[in-house]
Amino acid sequence: MSMHQRRLDMKNGCVDLSHGAGGRAMAQLIAGLFHEAFGNEWLARGNDQSAFDVAAGRMVMTTDGYVVSPLFFPGGNIGSLAVHGTVNDIAMAGARPLYLSASFIIEEGFPFADLKRIADAMGEAAREAGIAIITGDTKVVERGKADGVFISTAGVGVLPEGLDLSADKARPSDRVLLSGSLGDHGVAIMSRRQNLTFDTEIISDSASLHGLVADMVAAGGAGIRLMRDPTRGGVAATMNEIAQQSNLGFRLQEESIPVKPAVAAACELLGLDPLHVANEGKLVAVVAPELAGAVLAAMRAHPLGRDAADIGEAVADDHRFVQMATSFGGGRIVDWLSGEQLPRIC
Repeated sequence: MSMHQRRLDMKNGCVDLSHGAGGRAMAQLIAGLFHEAFGNEWLARGNDQSAFDVAAGRMVMTTDGYVVSPLFFPGGNIGSLAVHGTVNDIAMAGARPLYLSASFIIEEGFPFADLKRIADAMGEAAREAGIAIITGDTKVVERGKADGVFISTAGVGVLPEGLDLSADKARPSDRVLLSGSLGDHGVAIMSRRQNLTFDTEIISDSASLHGLVADMVAAGGAGIRLMRDPTRGGVAATMNEIAQQSNLGFRLQEESIPVKPAVAAACELLGLDPLHVANEGKLVAVVAPELAGAVLAAMRAHPLGRDAADIGEAVADDHRFVQMATSFGGGRIVDWLSGEQLPRIC
């Protein structure tokens, strides 16, 4: 930044339309906020794109958009969520994430202080994940044309040789593994949105899962049929999606599915089923039965999988139902369509 350029007022200043107009103000915003938060050798070159070495083998690419409300929630904010969500989409292929891009649509009048908190959280999440945000874009829109800030991302990663995870590889008797308790993220968001307080604060589970996935792949290899992160629509939507794609049914054991007491109580108060609530730091894996024990042990040895559980199995079923069984002999069909009526939370 040139010496004659005035620094951004991070305490009291706000974004205005000039910060998206391509001139000096925009250069100040990019250099004084985003570059400082994300700082790396690619961004320092100041180009409209970044060149990087291509790793040998198959590449994985994903893209996503983040419009979460509220922007800040217990356990994170839209910035950390954008990194974690993009990393996890790559990781669900069994791939190692390498680089991300980030595009911001910012509403006029948005405080610099809040934007800095978001950018700093993104930078920290990226560094913790061992990746770099190497290119991006910034647009500013008039008041009322955006809800504070929207973030779009893209990510690339590299896939280990011989690994090809896909729902069509699932087989009857495969085990369904869940990496931890359900509903933490969705309830954290909804409780903040509704100004609800509980005796125990509910914290979002938002986290990058590629380290956990790497340990699982090391233990199970090609015995892992597929992995998914149960975000929008929760485990119910995820398992129904897998059932449709695999042409199988799934029988889940309700007592085996971990839900924290505070989350269960909040869901009861809000009239929600934890199976339909979003998660941002959990995964579901379908694994060959002979390797399920080894994969589950690897999950439980990792900090993000310490509460992992075997929650059910794949079954031959032309109707492709996801059934919830209980030890008392009862059960129900888990219908993902009911989850579509929930308010958007991610």
